[in-house]
Amino acid sequence: MQKIAAIFDGLRFSESTLHYSIWIAKQQRAHLTGVFSDDPTYNSFNLYQLLKAGTDQATIRQFEVEDHGKREAAAGRFEAACQAAGIAYSVHRNRNVSLLSALEESIYADMLVVDAHETFVHDVAKPPTRFIRDLLTDVQCPVLIVPPQVLTPAVFGDIRNIVLLYDGEPTSVYAIKMYNYLLPSWQTLSTTVLSVNPEGNLLENKHLIKDFVRWHFPRAAYKVMEGEPEEEIVSYMLGQQEGTAIVLGAYRRSSISRWFRESMADVLMQTLPFPLFIAHNK
Repeated sequence: MQKIAAIFDGLRFSESTLHYSIWIAKQQRAHLTGVFSDDPTYNSFNLYQLLKAGTDQATIRQFEVEDHGKREAAAGRFEAACQAAGIAYSVHRNRNVSLLSALEESIYADMLVVDAHETFVHDVAKPPTRFIRDLLTDVQCPVLIVPPQVLTPAVFGDIRNIVLLYDGEPTSVYAIKMYNYLLPSWQTLSTTVLSVNPEGNLLENKHLIKDFVRWHFPRAAYKVMEGEPEEEIVSYMLGQQEGTAIVLGAYRRSSISRWFRESMADVLMQTLPFPLFIAHNK
């Protein structure tokens, strides 16, 4: 049995994370852990602004009590949904910093599921958020980044089409391997291997990748394009139907190189409403 960990912000509960994680756990007959970090440094209110405005301690305490109630309700929502789905589950709650909690869980999980908009701070941010960037940089297992509720189709988890990004590098092959190992029930879905080469319309290590893919995705199609990957991949994906998920390796470059060039995962999170399965070997 696999173990999937779903990362939740108890103060801004993600219905998207809930539905995708339960849908996958049910398909794979996996154990689902709901991870709720009751981070004492994070509140739904801006403590600095309240203190600056002279808010009394009794009012601040009331806000803290309300936040506690929200976190309790979120954990209860997760448990009720798992029970209704008939899946094996557990709830992990601690008072650690949210990022550290998620990274620790990733050591002992086969896969994480998290909303692309998660921040675990008072302010709202566009993806990729600082939390997601830091998580992907140091995570110890594959991650499924899911779009928020407002961008997902009415039926959550209705994934029918898979695009495997391949650039000839080991990290892209590793991501395909991990996807195949962790989500075997998706092998029958419509699958396309997409490769973009700036130096020409060429598929790197053509015979090796085709030999590997045919044993796992025998009906996979290939799309090979010439141009800049960040531009051509986004252009291609914008033409894809709802229910598409993307598999890619990411964050293999050093932190210094990321100052000058965004990760492909960053670009896709900014522009596309599709789930991203991300795995990178270190």
